Amino acid sequence: MNNLSPKTAPVDDPAWLRLKGAVEAIRPLQAKDGSIDLAAADRAGVDALLDTVLDALTDLAPRFPHDEAYLEAVAKDLRRWADSGYAVPDFLDSLLAFRPADQRVDGLEHLVLFPMYTQNGNPDRNLEAVLLRVVWPDWLAELERTRFDNPMFVPITFTDFTSGYDTNSAVLFPETVAVREAPERFTWGGIFCDREAARFRAVSGAAVEILGLDIPADAERLVADQELAQQTFVLWDLVHDRTHSHGDLPFDPFMIKQRSPFWMYGLEELRCDLTAFKEAVRLEAEGYEQGRHVQYAILFDRLFRFPVTGDRVRNYDGLGGQLLFAYLHKHDALRWTDNRLRIDWDRVAEVTNALCAEIETLYREGIDRPKTAHWLAAYGLVSRYLTPHPASTWAKGADALPFDRADGKALNKALCDAVLPDEFPLSMFYEALAKKLRDVIAATRGITGADRTEAAA
Repeated sequence: MNNLSPKTAPVDDPAWLRLKGAVEAIRPLQAKDGSIDLAAADRAGVDALLDTVLDALTDLAPRFPHDEAYLEAVAKDLRRWADSGYAVPDFLDSLLAFRPADQRVDGLEHLVLFPMYTQNGNPDRNLEAVLLRVVWPDWLAELERTRFDNPMFVPITFTDFTSGYDTNSAVLFPETVAVREAPERFTWGGIFCDREAARFRAVSGAAVEILGLDIPADAERLVADQELAQQTFVLWDLVHDRTHSHGDLPFDPFMIKQRSPFWMYGLEELRCDLTAFKEAVRLEAEGYEQGRHVQYAILFDRLFRFPVTGDRVRNYDGLGGQLLFAYLHKHDALRWTDNRLRIDWDRVAEVTNALCAEIETLYREGIDRPKTAHWLAAYGLVSRYLTPHPASTWAKGADALPFDRADGKALNKALCDAVLPDEFPLSMFYEALAKKLRDVIAATRGITGADRTEAAA
């Protein structure tokens, strides 16, 4: 037991440091599925590390009385894991006990401990420990209550974390946790607005300078201010997240357990962002300053970071950014002239909303189409603005595609297999931008809001 004052932050508590150190020592011993091969590891040593985790949890628990049931369940799941001989871990009981969406209080802290993979980070189900804080300002709570109902959405910031989050992962999702069976429904989803904001500021600031782009004074302030950017991202994320289940939806918007061409995922993510943009325009007109900031954030992240981040294999978020750039360019709301980028700030909202309307029309008409016809229609929308790969089979039309295959899964697989890994390659503009932003983007791995605040100071 430690005697540290409860006024001391949890991150400075020796118990947290002990827990984090023990988790970091356990992680390399785990296989991809989270198990530990005791034929290769020292059982006594693993047990000692787990005892350290359990003792530290006991010391830390009084700091988190709102998570008492969860932390007790975590301790039981850890002991059951040890009793199984460190087989594939099962933390379903503690996952069900963790309900952060029921306690959306600004500044409320949580200690999270699960065997899990981190989306866009570590693909293995290693043990991870995270200290985080909820972001729930009054103005956001009021908008969620009256306008953008989203009871599962939990915006959060990092306080400290183990190695699985020293990556590009900016989410804490329950479906990533190792469990014996998936729950009937998930009740929460966490998004780290500080990492999103810090990444946005680093890449947008560099892109604006590289491209010689003149931006309004309030956009400059957004790129310069970490707290303002975080507040902007919580609103963007709130509207984006709920949009997945709102509107004219011709299919399961998350496409869970479906196999679809990657541009379908790209259009869905872009639809959600452009819906957030459209709502942000309305909010600005009603006097919400945050509405203007959300518009800048969506434009800059989608135009500058998304297309040149990650590899080119079925990069659906990259595709959405490419499509937005091409649409704005072809409708003369954006120009690349004399090696400078120019945005028509008087027209950009109108043109962006027009792209949103085109995607919404695609979805509405898709309700009456067979799935494969809908895929073709979506390909047609994208290829009106982006040039497909010269060797594309899909670009040749339906006659070139393997429709002679049997219906159902066999046909769906054949059509997806006909998609090239990079069906819509980067334009020359983005090839050049990617080279100039490569190091900046790489440096955002593991970034937090504290990193950007310290850099600014």
